[in-house]
Amino acid sequence: MKIKITAAILLSMLFTVSCTNLNEDLYDKVEDGNFGNTPKEIDALVGGAYSSLRGFADGISNNYPTCEYVFFLNEVVSDEATIPTRGTNWYDGGQYQDAQKHTWKADNRMILSAWRYNYTGIAKINAIIYQIDKSSLTTQAKTPIYAELKALRAYYYYNLLDMFGNVPIVTNFEDLDLPSNSTRKQVYDFVEKELLDAIPYLNSNIVYSKLTKNVAYSILARLYLNSEAFIGTARWQDCLSMCQKVTGYTLTPDFFANFATENQTSTEIIFAIPYDSKAGTVGNYMSSMSCHYLHKLTLSPTGNYPWSANGMCAQPGVYSAFADTDKRKKCMVAGDQINLATGSVIIMDNGEPLTYTENLTSLADAKENEGIRLGKYEMKAGENWERDHDFVLIRYAEILMMQAECYVRLGSADLAKPFLQQITARAGEEMPATIDLNFIDQELLKEFTFEGRRRTDNIRFGTFFLPWWEKGATPKTRAIFPIPSSVLTTNKNLVQNPGYPVN
Repeated sequence: MKIKITAAILLSMLFTVSCTNLNEDLYDKVEDGNFGNTPKEIDALVGGAYSSLRGFADGISNNYPTCEYVFFLNEVVSDEATIPTRGTNWYDGGQYQDAQKHTWKADNRMILSAWRYNYTGIAKINAIIYQIDKSSLTTQAKTPIYAELKALRAYYYYNLLDMFGNVPIVTNFEDLDLPSNSTRKQVYDFVEKELLDAIPYLNSNIVYSKLTKNVAYSILARLYLNSEAFIGTARWQDCLSMCQKVTGYTLTPDFFANFATENQTSTEIIFAIPYDSKAGTVGNYMSSMSCHYLHKLTLSPTGNYPWSANGMCAQPGVYSAFADTDKRKKCMVAGDQINLATGSVIIMDNGEPLTYTENLTSLADAKENEGIRLGKYEMKAGENWERDHDFVLIRYAEILMMQAECYVRLGSADLAKPFLQQITARAGEEMPATIDLNFIDQELLKEFTFEGRRRTDNIRFGTFFLPWWEKGATPKTRAIFPIPSSVLTTNKNLVQNPGYPVN
């Protein structure tokens, strides 16, 4: 089969994107018109677009969505999580401390990883669209394929809109010109149009882990929910309209079924990244990034569990925000950690007991046992480093919470109750007499702890700019991240985001 190497190589260089991508064909190489003409070949091409959601790692940066960079970036700049320095561990040039303090710079590797993750996915999709263009499929056959690919690309651009704002829009695989910034409003309009144009041709059924009508409606609902923060125009009613179009999902009776190893059976998950270590998927090791090095002994008397890195933990105040009766509180690991072989509390190398505490001495010098740990996804003895649970991107609880928030913001708090009652009833909690934005904000914190969305909520509610633990007031310009310095070096047509040094 003839291989043709073209414009995607230059695009990958432009955005400092690697060619490495799981077990799929290299995304900077595209087949000629002899490929992509049969259903099997089309499935392979489109499957490559979805595989990009799992990210990649190379010598430049670590770009797995569940790693300590891409996923954790939105967490540790929020009021939910932090990565404190513990002795000589987790300093890494101060990048995590800068994220916590909101003093990040354009050369922060976490920010570069988030940029590269999204633009790698976009470059892969642009290459696949090019391949479909060159295939012998009829226009009628190509239309739904284009819709699915463009909607998936819009998901990546939504992430860039949220995190970086004024980013280049690149859709033409053969265009070799170095792009300039689009305004945040232009990116917003692009995401909206791409999704609205795609929806008529997307699958109306529930298809797990695929870009269906329901997924597109959900992304549009997110776009409209955050519209005021993104472009200064509130669109609460439009958010409601999109949420009301999402059908076929229900909350799972067991909250933690969404995060079990076999969570693909959940009735609540709208969009997820599938993982299967036996099939060779890589990058899904988030569960090992939080707990202590000896935490494996709490899961297996023989320590038959992957090493843990003792990194991210909850900020002080998050764990205590949950009532003890709230079932969701078990999404965090707290207190004495018991060695299953001895029945006693694990003793750390310094001779002290391994007891996770909510208090943190300081961001720069935390003790090994300080901080409540991430425990939302199932952890069990015998697991591999590469976990098999699917990583949840959108679930039905978010659709319910968006509707509740919109009704409160529109002055109809009573209409929010039916949606909130489903959430609180599953958690084992009572509804308050008064439903206001503060309650919504706290409920979002508890429902979506460690799901990578807290920064966006903080910005929408305005709390992002207020002082909190180890952080002073934040300038409004830091609602978006800077364009990575290495990207600006590569492409002189790009302009740095306002509020950040040009060099």
